[in-house]
Order: sequence, then structure tokens, then C-alpha cells
Amino acid sequence: MSTRGMRDVTAAGCDSGCVPYEIQMEELELDALKAKLEEGKQVLEILVQRVEELKNNIKKTLDLIINFDKSPQRKELDEVLQKIERKKEEKLQQQAKIKKLLEEYIELTEMKQELQCEEKRLSVYCDYMKQVCQKTKFKDVEVLTDYMENLLHFRDKLYQSESKRQDHVDQMRKEMLVLEDQHNLLRLQRNNELSSLHDVLEKTRSEALTWERKWNYIQETAAKKTLMLGQIKMGTLNLYEMTGGIVGDEGVDMNDTEKQLEHIKTFLGDHTEILKQYQTPTQRLNNGQKPLKKRSTPCLLR
Repeated sequence: MSTRGMRDVTAAGCDSGCVPYEIQMEELELDALKAKLEEGKQVLEILVQRVEELKNNIKKTLDLIINFDKSPQRKELDEVLQKIERKKEEKLQQQAKIKKLLEEYIELTEMKQELQCEEKRLSVYCDYMKQVCQKTKFKDVEVLTDYMENLLHFRDKLYQSESKRQDHVDQMRKEMLVLEDQHNLLRLQRNNELSSLHDVLEKTRSEALTWERKWNYIQETAAKKTLMLGQIKMGTLNLYEMTGGIVGDEGVDMNDTEKQLEHIKTFLGDHTEILKQYQTPTQRLNNGQKPLKKRSTPCLLR
């Protein structure tokens, strides 16, 4: 429903007295809101126009700046600014020179005062030198001064040469001390090595004596064993001959002890069996042998 229709209804209602009071209030509020909406639209339109104007102004300003950068006025302005900067730098340089000259002037003034004070202080020596010249062969103070300077120069040279010689002597003394230390260290090392070698020598001598005793024992043992082996061979040979063995080409070689022992062993075995057959039962028991069973005599008579 339109605002006008609502107003007509409201008017009609008021006339008739059938529309409540609340509906009238709502219509009034709605009218107020619509009025505020219209005001907002107007403000928004004004703002949009202002933004467009600002955009145009910015564009114009940019165009002016660009045209100004390209114009000869800008070049003249740059030149003027450069001249101002150069003059400013020249002025600063001149101020620095002036400051430096003032400092030099102050230093020279102080130096002049010091030289004047020094001249007053040395004037006594000048008078003394004049008096010395009058009493010596020198003509004037300058000749005496040159002579004294030469003497001082020679003295300085002598002092320098003496210092060099002293430095050389000190250096040689340090080197000698270093060499002495090295010599002492080397001698100590050699003494330690000699002591170690002496210990090794004593140990080697002890081992040599031990091995010499062992070798003597081995030689004595070998001699005894050789003698015993000879005795065994001779005994074996005698037993072999006693058991009827033949030595020589027809029998066993004299040095072939093994065959001789085999022969002796066989001989002893044979004779042991023979002895067993002829022993009595008592002798067998004494010898730890079982008695032979009696052979049953066959009965001839039945």
C-alpha cells in the first residue's frame, strides 16, 4: 500500500474512529525513516560527485606535474637549484679554510711564543759560547757549534755501533745458552739411552749365561746319552753273540742293534717257554702262573 493510501486510510479511520492509536504511530515512524533514507541518498550523491571532482583534480595535477617536468621552466629551476647548491658548498669550503687558517695561526702564534721563550732561555748559552770562543782557537760561535755538532754526531755513531755490538753480544749469549741447554738435553738423552743399553746388555749377558749353561747341560747330557747308547749297543752285541748270533757278512751287521734285539727277544721267548715246561707246580705258583693240569694216564687194563 502507498503512503498516500495509508494516509487516506488513516484519515478515514480518524474520521470514523475505528483505527487504533498504535497504527498511527507506526505510520509516523515509517514516514520518518523514509525521510532519513531520502537524506542518505542525497548525501551519497553529493559524496559521489565529490569523489569524481577529486579524481579530476588529481588527474589535472598529474598532468601539470608531467608538463612541468618537460617544460623549460623546470630545467631553469634545476639549474638555479644546482647553482645554489654549488654556492652553498663553496661557502662551506671557504668557512672550513678560514677555520683551518685560524687554527694554523693560533698554532704559529703559540710556536712563536715558545721559540721566544726558548731564545731567552738559550741566550745564556750563547753568551757562554762567545766567551769560550774568545778563550779557544775558534773564530766564532758558528765554527764552535759545527765542531760540537760533529762531535755529537760521532758520539751518536759510536753509541749506535756500541749498541749494535752489545745487541750482537746479547744475541750470541742467548744462542750460547740455547746451545748449552740443547747440549745438556742431548747429553741427558744419551745418558738415558746408555743406561737403557747397559740394562739391555746386562739382560743379554744374563740370558747368554743361561743359554750357555743350558748348552753345556745339553752337551753333557748328549755325551752321557752317547756313552750310554754305546754301552747299550755293546751290551746288546754281547748278548746277541752269547745267544748264538752271528756278526758279519753271514749274520747281522755290528751296528744293527734293532735286529740284534729282535734276535735276543726271540731267544728269550723260546727259552722261557722251555723253562715253563720243566718247572714244578710250586715254582709256577711262586712265579704267579697257573699249575698245569695233570695229564690223565690212559688205563691199559680194563
